[in-house]
Amino acid sequence: MPNVKIVTDSSAGLTEAEISQYDIAIIPLSVMIDGTVYVERETITNEEFMTKMVAAKALPKTSQPPLGRFVEVFDQLGADGSPVLSINMMASISGTVEAARQAAQLSSSDVTVLDSQTTDRGLAFQVLAAAKLAATGASLDEVISETVNVRDHSRLFMGVIKLDNLVAGGRISRAVGLVSNLLNIKVGLEVIKGQIEVTTKGRGMKTITKFLNEAYADMQAAGHVASVGISHAGAPDTANQIAEHVRQLFPDVPIVVRQTASIISTHAGQGAFALMYYTD
Repeated sequence: MPNVKIVTDSSAGLTEAEISQYDIAIIPLSVMIDGTVYVERETITNEEFMTKMVAAKALPKTSQPPLGRFVEVFDQLGADGSPVLSINMMASISGTVEAARQAAQLSSSDVTVLDSQTTDRGLAFQVLAAAKLAATGASLDEVISETVNVRDHSRLFMGVIKLDNLVAGGRISRAVGLVSNLLNIKVGLEVIKGQIEVTTKGRGMKTITKFLNEAYADMQAAGHVASVGISHAGAPDTANQIAEHVRQLFPDVPIVVRQTASIISTHAGQGAFALMYYTD
């Protein structure tokens, strides 16, 4: 029986080396900036998107991958009889996972779709675990079980510095956003079972410092941290400072620091960051 083939979307915080090494198929989202449509990882990089978003006249619009793109990839990967596992970003921020489910029903291949209940490097943790196990010849059930195990032992914390994009994208009311910005309100979020929950809010950067200190404490109490991801929306200095702090706490744990994907930058806004990890 051929090995399980792994598919994900372009919100996954994977490096190019990881995608190549583990033969992971990426279905890209697209983004429209001032009337021009770009395809993630194909016609625009995360860094280029951030520059264009800051200069844009209006908030960019992101679009889930077309159904046909999923069907095409599923059919190709399963043409030799391989089962296909598609692991996608959480349904609460995108219709991508639902598009994958619809495509799975249309595909001639044996396709299983999982909602990762997260995104960015949190999604990458699951995808990598699945791909590594699949490469050993593990069954589809074994690969799914390992993926769900990583999902259930992962955390994602995100800090939002400016609320403009959340307001423009309709995530919070314009009146609340105006008042919050006038008061210099910062927000700490956590993804819990696929939903974005506000866990901290207050005035000034001391709120973010408190939020991060609580996240660090959670990490230390969590057990063995297997891997860490730190992503940012045009805030490399912040991300590197967080990475340095985490390295002091966990000197032997691998850390990936990267610019986040366009869908996350669009909603979280410039200066946002995320700290993600999982335990084994």
